[in-house]
Amino acid sequence: MFIFFALLGPLLIACSGTIKLGEDWRTADRSSTGIAPDPSLENEAIVLVYAARAFNWRGIFAVHTWIATKEKDALHYKVHQVVGWRSWDELPVVVSEQDVPDRSWYGYTPEVLVDLRGDDAEMAINSIYRAVADYNYQYRYILWPGPNSNSFVAEIGRQVPELKLDLPATAIGKDFLTKSRFFDAAPSGTGYQFSIYGLFGLTLARVEGLEINVLGLNFGINPFKLRLKLPGLGLVGS
Repeated sequence: MFIFFALLGPLLIACSGTIKLGEDWRTADRSSTGIAPDPSLENEAIVLVYAARAFNWRGIFAVHTWIATKEKDALHYKVHQVVGWRSWDELPVVVSEQDVPDRSWYGYTPEVLVDLRGDDAEMAINSIYRAVADYNYQYRYILWPGPNSNSFVAEIGRQVPELKLDLPATAIGKDFLTKSRFFDAAPSGTGYQFSIYGLFGLTLARVEGLEINVLGLNFGINPFKLRLKLPGLGLVGS
């Protein structure tokens, strides 16, 4: 019964036709989706957190997440993310550089998870820079159970509670705790979680609600927001 419910969401996603299997990454769309504020028109500081379906078959199960920041009066964004393929060439997997913030992730339109503006964003940006620089796994990437791109963004959330980050169930790797810890703050900073290397765990927080992680698959409920978190489907509800 557990296996049925765990795989039902990914099966529905696979049958929905939204996942582009077999597409060549070299020709997949990486253009701007136009959902980020234009930095030439917005003077205030901005922090955005995005999630988009992972490329190819991985998108059946998971999303890729990243953070974009724009300092006050800046005319460009910096994008902070983990790119796993860089480990093949022994390059740092953590990339923090000027870039288009709202690129299509190899054909998949991103969803905005956090949109922070003004003074709150300005205060958060310095903390984000420190957290990115201090991330433990600058050269290490493991697709499952982590550390991966979602482990990175979740750790930034723990270090920068102003984001109140609520990652979807499809952010596989978000429950992988850094520094070989078993207990830590939840990614939102509004509660706590227990996790055994991202394979088994429990999260209880005001923003996330109650989440149970089994082999990286995340089940959750937030009674305050009337939301469910389900493998493959992510957030379901208002």
